[in-house]
Amino acid sequence: MIEVNDLKRAFGEVKAVDGVSFSARDGEITGLLGPNGAGKTTTLRMLYTLLKPDAGSIRIDGLDPQVDPLGVKRIIGVLPDQHGLYKRLNARENVRYFGRLHGLDGEELDRRVEELVDLLDLHDCAERRAEGYSQGQRVKTAIARALVHDPKNVLLDEPTNGLDVMATRAMRGFLRELKNRDHCVLFSSHIMQEVAALCDRVVVIAHGRVVADGTPDEIRRRTGEDNLEDAFVKVIGSEEGLEL
Repeated sequence: MIEVNDLKRAFGEVKAVDGVSFSARDGEITGLLGPNGAGKTTTLRMLYTLLKPDAGSIRIDGLDPQVDPLGVKRIIGVLPDQHGLYKRLNARENVRYFGRLHGLDGEELDRRVEELVDLLDLHDCAERRAEGYSQGQRVKTAIARALVHDPKNVLLDEPTNGLDVMATRAMRGFLRELKNRDHCVLFSSHIMQEVAALCDRVVVIAHGRVVADGTPDEIRRRTGEDNLEDAFVKVIGSEEGLEL
């Protein structure tokens, strides 16, 4: 479970994250929804220890990233906004390398690598160097690499960005599988259809603040709108957001 309370981060005079609070539960998919520049990526970077917050608190399965960053890294899997594959390694080698960094070896590492190759359908690029990968192959390899140690908490920054229709459908199925395995899945997006199709809960961020938090049905009901896109436009245009 991920718990965020009054999180703040500024870059000079710009308040990128200005008092964000929300929870993401095990066995659910939680979406961070907002326009570009809303603070989604900055929030995720603080969760996975890349940035330190100026104020506020984070707890991931009870651990504080500022106090125990290595402990947090053991229990999270991260797809950052920059995937950063080793281009001269193939998919299996990329995943195996990160497995070793997490202390896996021998049969356990072999089993996890092959399980992820099957689960994410990486067979077409498993033995081919990453420098020639399509966007879909890069994203899937990066996700396999992030999940090789079977983390309970999964943080994904726009996981379907740039994917074609078939790769997007496959990614949605994979995220549902993580949910069914009782993982805590938190992902950012600005794609309305994505959030409506996948999320148990939605946290809408605008101008560095949470302006709505609830299930898609709750947000539609509170705004009086029939679809999530219209509800989203209404809440990000409101000075106060929805009553939380």
